[in-house]
Amino acid sequence: MNIKTDVVQSLAGPAARALFAASLLGAVLVPAAFAQDAKSILVVAGPRTPESLDQEYPPTEATHEAKRNIYERLLAYDTKTVDGVKVENFDKLVGALAERWEVSADKTSITFFLRKGVKSAAGNELRADDVMWSFERGWNKNANFRWYMNQILGISKYEDAFKKIDDMSVKVTLPKTSPLIERLWVNNDLGILDATAAKKNATADDAWASRWLATHSASFAPYQVTKFQSGQEVVYEANPNYYRGAPQIKKVIFREMPTSANRLAALQAGAVDVAEWLSPRELATLEKNPQLKVWQVFGNYIHRVEMNNTTPPFDNPKVRQALNYLVPREDILKAVYYGKARPTKSPISEIYPSYTDQYFKYTLDVEKAKALLKEAGQPSGFKTQLGYRTGDQIEEEIAVILKTAFARAGVEAELVKLPASTLVERYSKGTIPMYFFRDMAIVPDAAYVANLWLNSASLINYPKFKNAEVDKLINEGLSSTDEAKREAGMKRVQQIVMDQAPWVFLMNPGYQLATRANVTGYSWYTPNSNNWSDFSKK
Repeated sequence: MNIKTDVVQSLAGPAARALFAASLLGAVLVPAAFAQDAKSILVVAGPRTPESLDQEYPPTEATHEAKRNIYERLLAYDTKTVDGVKVENFDKLVGALAERWEVSADKTSITFFLRKGVKSAAGNELRADDVMWSFERGWNKNANFRWYMNQILGISKYEDAFKKIDDMSVKVTLPKTSPLIERLWVNNDLGILDATAAKKNATADDAWASRWLATHSASFAPYQVTKFQSGQEVVYEANPNYYRGAPQIKKVIFREMPTSANRLAALQAGAVDVAEWLSPRELATLEKNPQLKVWQVFGNYIHRVEMNNTTPPFDNPKVRQALNYLVPREDILKAVYYGKARPTKSPISEIYPSYTDQYFKYTLDVEKAKALLKEAGQPSGFKTQLGYRTGDQIEEEIAVILKTAFARAGVEAELVKLPASTLVERYSKGTIPMYFFRDMAIVPDAAYVANLWLNSASLINYPKFKNAEVDKLINEGLSSTDEAKREAGMKRVQQIVMDQAPWVFLMNPGYQLATRANVTGYSWYTPNSNNWSDFSKK
């Protein structure tokens, strides 16, 4: 039992919860506020601290945010302003740690020329050795970095691909042409480490300093982590040597508050400046408060119900189509999201190039669903299970709506609430027929997205969807430089997938952030994580 949480939940109303939240945080935060200019400190409440600071740790929403702030990449997208929010401009790449870069005409090699004078928080200057050590570490850890190099760029041998040219340049050579040879290096998982600082903490049995990097940072990013208490608090402090100039926010104090009601109360009380991942209902209550602001971007999230396409009756596409015709999307949009979402109409994120919604046909049509079930040999419907995550209010509310909706065609869905880790284990092993899945593809390219979720060879194609033409088109899209052909191929992939319906298509929930009114500089990046160096306080 968590005594603090139980006490908060037992308090009568928002004001009482806010008072409790303020007192809970005050003992920790007030001394720091006196010690530094309050405008340079940002206090954030989020559902969880990062599980690890190592960029090779499997990506989660919490680790993505840490990576965004403590690892700098070789390249970046330029930015533009849309509806008052700074977002990435996918049409224009710019240098980050690499001041410039050259790509061979056949797109099989890229050479990075490093920016001079870049220093880490430890004061070490960026060199090619840092880049090469980061590459070598990532390859040998056999996790995120190697997956991108192998699965997306086709690299199978480290020694054939990565080469130091001189002290300020490195070259990466691919075994085949790749249209992603430039764009991939913007990726949140491909930061460059301060090798000098990291190697000081390596040991005989931990050559890559993995234990130290799990709780410390060493890079050329705008922030470094000076305190890491998993499950409690992470403190980010500005890198005074940052090559773009030290951020206005000098310290970010991130506090874990698993219950969104507590995050809401703390924000209302002024105990925190930022509250992450509030529910749509809670966000709706804040919009009329002049002391607070809700920021929103319709980004790249896709929230869906996946079906195991190899398990009867879901091995029949007509059954999968039928369930899509039973979804009351407008009801879900109003009752669950309070209008803060959009229906998903493609397997490709709506803001990405080559997206189309022209093949979406799944309006609410119970009679059409019944007819499809009859054609599939299920005239009376069937029994199944629908899994969702414990503690996820949105998934629980949608699950209840879907249970009622499916029953209209005789489909009896048993709702199975499971801890997130258990649910992941079950759907990754194929032992639950239907389950909620929310994800984002952080590279803005349709072939990349399709490869991630729909290629039969993908490790995270948990529904086990398989279509020979889709596989062929995806593989061509990952190697062709003919953009017109790539776009035509990705449109065809969307057409096939919407017809075959491997998922129950639900919503793009967008990304929302609630702040005090004096917090400015909110920005959005494809990992749906906050970039604290963009923020400031009035």
